[in-house]
Amino acid sequence: MNGSLAETSAMDAVDYDPIDHLNLLFSHPSAVSSISRVSKTLQSHQNALSTDISALETAQAYGPDSSLERMQSAQVELAQLFRKIETVRSRAIETEQNITSMTADIKRLDGTKKNLTLSMTALKRLQMLTTAYEQLRGLAKTRQYRECAGLLQAVLQLMKHFNSYRSIEQIATLSRGVSELQRELLEQVCEDFEMAFVKGEVGARKGMLVEACLVMDALGDSAKARLMTWYVNTELREYRQVFRGNDEAGSLDNIGRRYAWFKRMMKTHDDEHSMLFPPHWRANETLAAAFCDGTRDDFKGILERSVRRTDGHKIDVNLLLSCLQETLDFEQSLEKRFATTSRASIDTLSSVEEKTHSFHGLISVAFEPYLSLWVESQDRQLATMIPKYRSQPLIPPDEEFSPQAVITSAIELFHFYKLTLSQCAKLSTSERLLDLSKTLAKYLDEYAQQVLLFTLQSGGAHGPTIQDVVLVLNTADFWHTNTNQLEESIKKRIDSELVPRVDLSSQSDAFLGVASASVLALVRTVDMECEAVWREMRNTNWNTMESVVDQSTYVGELVKHVDSKAAEVLAVITKQQYARAFCDNLVEHLATGYINSIVQCRPISEVGAEQMLLDKYVLTKAFEKLLLHHASLSSQDTPPSSFVRRVQQCMNRLDPLLKTLQVRPSPPEGLVQAYLIHIADRSDTNFKKMLELKGVRKMDQAHLIELFGIHRDGTPNDKLVASSPLLGPLMTSSGLGGMGGASGSGNPMMNPTTAALSLGSSGGPRFEAGSLGEKLLSAARDISQSSVAGAGPSGLEKATINENLRNFGKFFKRDIGSLGARFGKRDGSVDGEGR
Repeated sequence: MNGSLAETSAMDAVDYDPIDHLNLLFSHPSAVSSISRVSKTLQSHQNALSTDISALETAQAYGPDSSLERMQSAQVELAQLFRKIETVRSRAIETEQNITSMTADIKRLDGTKKNLTLSMTALKRLQMLTTAYEQLRGLAKTRQYRECAGLLQAVLQLMKHFNSYRSIEQIATLSRGVSELQRELLEQVCEDFEMAFVKGEVGARKGMLVEACLVMDALGDSAKARLMTWYVNTELREYRQVFRGNDEAGSLDNIGRRYAWFKRMMKTHDDEHSMLFPPHWRANETLAAAFCDGTRDDFKGILERSVRRTDGHKIDVNLLLSCLQETLDFEQSLEKRFATTSRASIDTLSSVEEKTHSFHGLISVAFEPYLSLWVESQDRQLATMIPKYRSQPLIPPDEEFSPQAVITSAIELFHFYKLTLSQCAKLSTSERLLDLSKTLAKYLDEYAQQVLLFTLQSGGAHGPTIQDVVLVLNTADFWHTNTNQLEESIKKRIDSELVPRVDLSSQSDAFLGVASASVLALVRTVDMECEAVWREMRNTNWNTMESVVDQSTYVGELVKHVDSKAAEVLAVITKQQYARAFCDNLVEHLATGYINSIVQCRPISEVGAEQMLLDKYVLTKAFEKLLLHHASLSSQDTPPSSFVRRVQQCMNRLDPLLKTLQVRPSPPEGLVQAYLIHIADRSDTNFKKMLELKGVRKMDQAHLIELFGIHRDGTPNDKLVASSPLLGPLMTSSGLGGMGGASGSGNPMMNPTTAALSLGSSGGPRFEAGSLGEKLLSAARDISQSSVAGAGPSGLEKATINENLRNFGKFFKRDIGSLGARFGKRDGSVDGEGR
């Protein structure tokens, strides 16, 4: 019994867990026999609980305080509450009706009082209106305009109160009388002005006319506009007769007479007429605007007739510019004169703020469509300048060369561009300025191609002198910087909606391409000094070499020639980024020359390969010091670490090739494994090139190639490339001696859009300096020769060389930017007057 009570209390627990309870009951295998007894106990407990629940439900439903009874009681109470609310609402309505009936008489009295007040006010206003109207008629007849002005404003204000009463005959009659009186006053004032001007009695009637303007102010804007229109037409009548009816007086040659006539007229206005009109009418400004409108229309007709003439007498561009400049000066004088006083009108009962005039472009806009003639004249002038610049010396004969010098023609062209741009910006900031920017861009391309590139391809087989190349480099850098500044200057002056269409970035890139071609031309001057040394290396028998020495005889000569010529070049390069670019490309070119010479030295024995590897190490150490020849680093003992890494990166390209050549062909597995480790490509062709370099006999190559295929197929794909970038370009077939020698002049031309010129960057594709340099110079040379022959370069040839320069310049810009960041801020800017 106690056990059952304990079990029951455990089952009633909040955290009761049946699994734990079962584990407790059947904690031992021997307790399994009591399952039946436990089941009966649980069933009995369940039945007892069900009985208890049913009893509790019955007691709750039918007990004396059951839920059903409480719900019924609540419904009765709600019904009573609703009846009380309805009673209160009906009593409120009854009370409201009683109050309304009590106050109805009071409301009627208030309405009567309000209507009586409005009637008395209306009658009083009607009396005032009638009296003022009669007085105004009398004053108008006696021309007492000052009193008329004040009284007229009062009449018009009072008349507004009776607009809703015009259905009454007396009010309608009075309204018509007021309107008629306004018309009579308007005609009378206009007649007084006309008589005063016709008879020359303006001074004598000055007081009356001044007061008459007050009446016109009261009559409103339309009356004032009519008087001002009459006055403007009266003052400009003589001008229109003289300059529109006479072809000679109205021509562009006599434009100065027009503005002189206007100045005399304005002086007359200021001395005799300006005091007649209220200041807020701005009669002088209205008169000036009317003169400008008429003059603009005259100029449009004159210019249009000049363009349509068939007798050969077209518009003289110089005359056009002279007239336009005189017009701009005139507009500026008007703008300055009328901007000194306030432009706000006087606030009166009937006046509104006047729209003021802007005289900027009011007349000169007529010249806008014809400024293309001026742009065309600038085009023709530039077209004659480029051939002159091409034929003249780079610097005057009486001037000495300076490392900072720029070609004289570049300075002249820069000043011409600056003057032309300033002049055009004064004349127009719209489509004509955009047209001029396109013309300037066109001849920037011409200058880069016909002058700078032409200089780089001059000098015959040996090319231009170092000084000439440096002058081209400085000039290209000068124009690269100033082209960007020119673009910004145009964007600041041109209309905002045209700013996105101004783009000189391609010209800037083209000049940077010329700068990069200049760097390659300087590299070529060093390479020419090394031709004999490369020939000595190729003439050495590398297959019969028996022992390794400290360095080969050609190494010292190569270092001496490279150091000497590089020092000469670096002495005249002022900017660090170009000095670094020169050294980077020189090392790249020398490494390429070394590889090409290795190809032409075949067959190469294992000892020969070891000697070449040692020579490579000596050359690497020597090349690391090249940059120290530049003035900015001459005081340092060690070169920049970035340049050292660049040299090592270029020269270490030879290591896989030379280390593979060091391995003997026997046993064959050793050579194959060495190739897969060092060269690490899957190309049968490249492996055969390696065998040819080692001088392996044809009969022995088949077995090695077969063995290479077996080992290659057993090597994971992620460890081998399809073709080594080092061996891929090498040609070792019979009759083909590498890439055309150390200079690489025989290499197929590279596409400048894919040949990235790497200038100091540690990664990315490498540029074959000789290839692209020769391509650019050859393209320039071909165009030059066709020009000399009389044919001149075609549009397609110009477009091709310009596109090459721009693409080349984009690569150069990227790497020059990294060099500039490495060396510090680039000082590429010039002042407004050039260098």
